[in-house]
Amino acid sequence: MKNTKVITVFTLLCLAAFPSCKKNYVCTCTTVVGAASTNIKHDIKSANIGQATESCNNYEDQANSTFPGGTTCHL
Repeated sequence: MKNTKVITVFTLLCLAAFPSCKKNYVCTCTTVVGAASTNIKHDIKSANIGQATESCNNYEDQANSTFPGGTTCHL
């Protein structure tokens, strides 16, 4: 029983630490103009999920400042 509690606590600690790990992400942006669409991929290196999401949102905002509402980005 004691081993089960130790394993459970260890697993929960590992899961809690996982979201803060820095890794590489790819932000894919799709721009639609008329009937044409293009995909552009942006590499986001050494970031946690919050930083990567913010960077990806910034790419979308920058693209939409040129072509309003024509670009959506996601990780």
